Amino acid sequence: MSQQAFLTSVRQFMDTAASHIDLPEGLAERIAQCNSTYSVRFGVKLRGRIYSFEGWRAVHSEHIEPVKGGIRYAPDADQDEVEALAALMSLKCALVNVPFGGSKGALKINPSDWSEDELERITRRFTQELARRDLIHPGRNVPAPDMGTGEREMAWMADEYRRIGKADAMNQNACVTGKPVVRGGIEGRIEATGRGLQYALRAYLDHPDTPAINGKKSVNGLSVVVQGFGNVGFHAAKFLAQDGARIVGIVEHDTAIFDTAGLDVDSVAEFRRETGSIGGFPGAQSVPSEQGLSYMAADILIPAAKENAITNENCDDINYKLVVEAANGPVTAEAEANLVKRGIIVLPDLYVNAGGVVVSYFEWVKNITHLPFGLMDKRQKISSGTALVSALEEIAGRPLDEAKRAQLAHETGEIDVVRSGLEEIMIRAFADIMQTKSRLDPSVTLRTAAYVVTIARIAEYYRAIGL
Repeated sequence: MSQQAFLTSVRQFMDTAASHIDLPEGLAERIAQCNSTYSVRFGVKLRGRIYSFEGWRAVHSEHIEPVKGGIRYAPDADQDEVEALAALMSLKCALVNVPFGGSKGALKINPSDWSEDELERITRRFTQELARRDLIHPGRNVPAPDMGTGEREMAWMADEYRRIGKADAMNQNACVTGKPVVRGGIEGRIEATGRGLQYALRAYLDHPDTPAINGKKSVNGLSVVVQGFGNVGFHAAKFLAQDGARIVGIVEHDTAIFDTAGLDVDSVAEFRRETGSIGGFPGAQSVPSEQGLSYMAADILIPAAKENAITNENCDDINYKLVVEAANGPVTAEAEANLVKRGIIVLPDLYVNAGGVVVSYFEWVKNITHLPFGLMDKRQKISSGTALVSALEEIAGRPLDEAKRAQLAHETGEIDVVRSGLEEIMIRAFADIMQTKSRLDPSVTLRTAAYVVTIARIAEYYRAIGL
């Protein structure tokens, strides 16, 4: 399916949710639209000639600034995809009460076509183009890693932004998140989305009003298939395996592997590093990638690759109890309607993969407050822990209980504070979803309930400024 279908799905989800909210006429349409999308084209001299590149940065909503969202490098990126992703960023920030608006960016490039030195030069030129338009700025627009980018690219962007000198020197490091720890990043950022999925699934299973999966209200003993074995898929599989799940299948773009006894996630990752593929992993059965989603029935599917993984064309062939959306937009609106008819529950992306933006917020707070969590003495750790407590209380809109406050302020290291804070936020966000679902029609999906929460919150911001 086309990328246009992805944008159409997001807007269809928003329209469905808006029908459950009493909004002034025209406000739902205003919330659904991107405020602006910038297209940039620039040249870089490489290999003795000028190569041209095209990129985008969409700003969905500036009801709160700065706006926040990743930058992906992909050969099939386009404007519709970027706008859909920017809309999802606004929604997930509102859902977890992180005080950011939504933005997203992309560069149409295959990173594997270029050497590291060439990628650095391309990234620095892209940063210059974004900086000219304030599309990278610690107080206005804060990029982060996404598909095809990581700590390395964020370090290059931050350094180029510092070199340009667009903002005051004190806060320049906050222009991007997802940086290496030694360059102002935060411990736990790389694992954040996978860790957030772990906490989201725990919150789902722990809630008294959610159905058990095969009679179980814990992940221990449940079978899981993961589609996409990048950063998010790997960490999600690893953490769920630590909770006792059996990772029975891993589906990649070139092949898929299955083992009913369970795959050792770290061993699969090491095998891929050595061979370049998961195919042929010892003891597992390898099948063509296109058969991966339907090859084996399992309790849980985690689509952690790209949007439109489950469409009307293949949704009837999959056999799972629960789909946990680690990627953005992996299930189209039409496909979800068919899954619901079959009794398959979808835990939606704007909740499941919000861990990345939550920990990005922690990193941004760390950069703005200039408190190096866990890197100084105990007193400094307590001070920085207190800074995160304040950030969490702002997200929650109310004080934390004293026991939780004391725990967070006195955690022994930055990673402990980050994980504890992330878990707290994911639990509260799911409680908000379920509370909203309980007052709506019983047939309302978890996705619609989540969208209702977020659209209502964004609408309140708009009302507050007179719209």
